[in-house]
Amino acid sequence: MAEQQSTATAQGRDDAPDAKLSDVSSVRVGGRNSEVPANRVLQRVIFPRDEDPLDVRPLYVDEPENVANRVHFTSRRSVTVPASTKTSFAAYFNAFPASYWKRWTWVSDVTLRMTVRGSGRVDVYRSKPSGDIVHLQGKAVRAAKNWTVLEFHVSLQPFEDGGWIWFDVFTEDANLEIKDAVWATDKDLPEQKVSVGICTIRPQDAVIALHALGEDPAVLDVVGKVFVVDQGAKKVRETEGYDEAVRRLGDKLEVIEQANLGGSGGFTRALYEGVENTDCEQILLLDDDIRLEPDSVLRANAFARAASSPVVVGGHMLNLQARARLHSFGEVVDLKTAMWRKAPGAVTDHDFGAEPLRETEELHLRIHGTYNGWWMCLFPRQVIDQIGLPLPLFIKWDDAEYSLRAGAHGFPTVSLPGAAVWHMPWTDKDDATDWTAYFHVRNRYIMAALHSPYDVRGSLLKQGLKLSLRHLFSMEYSTVALHQKAIEDFLEGPGKLFETLGTKRPEILKIRNEYTDAHILPSAREFPPPTFDPVKAERLLKPPVNPVVIAARAALSLAHHLKEPDRETIDRPQINVSAQAGRWFLLGALDSATVSNADGSGVAFRRRDPKLFKQLMARALHNHKRLVQEWPRVQREYRQALPQLSSRDAWKQLFGS
Repeated sequence: MAEQQSTATAQGRDDAPDAKLSDVSSVRVGGRNSEVPANRVLQRVIFPRDEDPLDVRPLYVDEPENVANRVHFTSRRSVTVPASTKTSFAAYFNAFPASYWKRWTWVSDVTLRMTVRGSGRVDVYRSKPSGDIVHLQGKAVRAAKNWTVLEFHVSLQPFEDGGWIWFDVFTEDANLEIKDAVWATDKDLPEQKVSVGICTIRPQDAVIALHALGEDPAVLDVVGKVFVVDQGAKKVRETEGYDEAVRRLGDKLEVIEQANLGGSGGFTRALYEGVENTDCEQILLLDDDIRLEPDSVLRANAFARAASSPVVVGGHMLNLQARARLHSFGEVVDLKTAMWRKAPGAVTDHDFGAEPLRETEELHLRIHGTYNGWWMCLFPRQVIDQIGLPLPLFIKWDDAEYSLRAGAHGFPTVSLPGAAVWHMPWTDKDDATDWTAYFHVRNRYIMAALHSPYDVRGSLLKQGLKLSLRHLFSMEYSTVALHQKAIEDFLEGPGKLFETLGTKRPEILKIRNEYTDAHILPSAREFPPPTFDPVKAERLLKPPVNPVVIAARAALSLAHHLKEPDRETIDRPQINVSAQAGRWFLLGALDSATVSNADGSGVAFRRRDPKLFKQLMARALHNHKRLVQEWPRVQREYRQALPQLSSRDAWKQLFGS
């Protein structure tokens, strides 16, 4: 304790009271290499796999820029810090998110335990919600030949509003080896197995996820069953690597082949099988097109086991195409606008390679979300038993609706730092304008009807008409047509949701295919060179920000789109536009353009059609008028139908058919 007090004093008077409050207690040194029991481990200290790209390193260690002094990962659980190096393990996967454990679990203190050999120094730090750093404790190591156990005990008392705990390593004239480091509790976690459910139409991605699940015995120890709900044309069983997945997972693996019922149908099948046909206390949903950090399964499982009362445990989304970037830290549904957005205080698209955890103040505040995407999300069995199964929505908003329903029953959603998968960000997709635009709108309105306590009609009217105009100015007629079909189907009520779950997507694809702007061609080189003045285009690319200027540009675009175009300007593109530049304030002044899709794989040729513009605008005005008038009736119908829409019997009947 004397060492603790002197350390706090050395940090300055402002930090001394906090250090005393936290009761960072003692460091213990032992000679035995006995392991912490698995049922007391909250989080393991881990390192990249051999097959991982180099750009993942900032997620595991905050190391010097000098390549000669970087650490050497000798296995997934061991590392060598070379001589004359100072390295911090204040990294996304290895710092301990203390405030989340303080807020949501019965864990009151945590022990950092590691086995070391060599020479150097280990120091433990914590952060405040503001991002300020406090030194807690340190210990010099002089064990050149023998492995020695170090333990640092830290109270979670001062972590109510935020903060992490981590350790740094300093070496002088010799290496320091570290292995089997864990963050642990001194109390046993209740034993709870997890059933993992993967919904897939991409069998190769699913097989890769299965390999990751089966690569670590510790993960397999907590996994009771793995259900792969195969909804694709090419089957998982026929995919290269499937035999290896079977070898790793054994009889834990079960593949269920069914018609394509979308994400809601596939994930609901996984939840259904988990509660009906296993005794697992948890069901974890994983998307198929991910790259999994297997320890995320262990961390979500441990957090749910330690929770003071049942919580939904969500994982973060890391960027699959830029591995050191954290795309989503926490999300909420704004029930006044009926739209999802980042949670208050949450960061988005954060690059750990450029801004480490210690240097990013915003990452230290504890974030409250209201839902978590199903790229990774764990549900205790008790939640499913009480609230029923998800709604038959095919895709989009099913995850948000389910967490909102859970929250209304007293089961909050916690997006847990350090538990994450790599997934392609939705910002790199066309899912706001392609065939999924239908499901975005219809399912959003269903969510709002079920869960918003506000009269959202004014907000939906304003947003809907504004969005219709933007898409019409951008010559995205197919998107507006799908939006109107979505509103019309929503107003019909919930009666056909189950009936059309397997047929709605083909119907929507057929409607969309009737519009030329939905046809994707390989490249703009298939068209003659553009004719539009590039200097004028550059001026139009600048987005208007002043409300008066926005209104003026919109009025000009409206007048332009109502008049007949010249044949010369619609038979060939006036301009080639990137996906990022294809905005209404540019396209609204044109007669035609090729616009790249979000992933850069092709282009759509958009041409102005005044007749179609007028028809779709009239349809949008009519449907939004109906939406305002009929909302009370439709909202009542959806709320009355919720028990049937979420019932196991209804889903069982669908799966049986």
